[in-house]
Amino acid sequence: MKTFSASAKENHSKWFLVDANGMVLGRLASQIALILRGKHKPSFTPNIDVGDNVVVINASKVHLTGNKLDKKIYYWHTGYPGGLKKRTAGEIITGPFPERVLHKAVQRMMPKGPLARQQLTKLRIYCGPDHPHVAQNPESLDLATRNPKNVRRT
Repeated sequence: MKTFSASAKENHSKWFLVDANGMVLGRLASQIALILRGKHKPSFTPNIDVGDNVVVINASKVHLTGNKLDKKIYYWHTGYPGGLKKRTAGEIITGPFPERVLHKAVQRMMPKGPLARQQLTKLRIYCGPDHPHVAQNPESLDLATRNPKNVRRT
């Protein structure tokens, strides 16, 4: 019996459409990272990009549990002395680019390195319900029904 190892030529990537309306951020990001890496396929190979393309719509309607809107802080440094900046998750979601919260969550769940950066280019996130990838015929993926905890119910 030989161990199967996929090659880049054999990869047939699909397109998935995920609606983030009402979904919990961390649970959604972990499922998206799984699909981007290709771990949902039986032909998963850790050193080859066998993942699929993911289009996320309604990213501005994602939910955070607990007090994370006020307590979760994103830091970055400008490169100058004393240039440490910070913003809360609530400020980013209500700002002009709310899709960055989901992008950062998925990025931080991927392994670090060149392969993960290549796999992350297959992620497309849009704030509203419209997306320009209709020609690729993305398959609708309902992550909300996989686990009742995936959707925030108020």
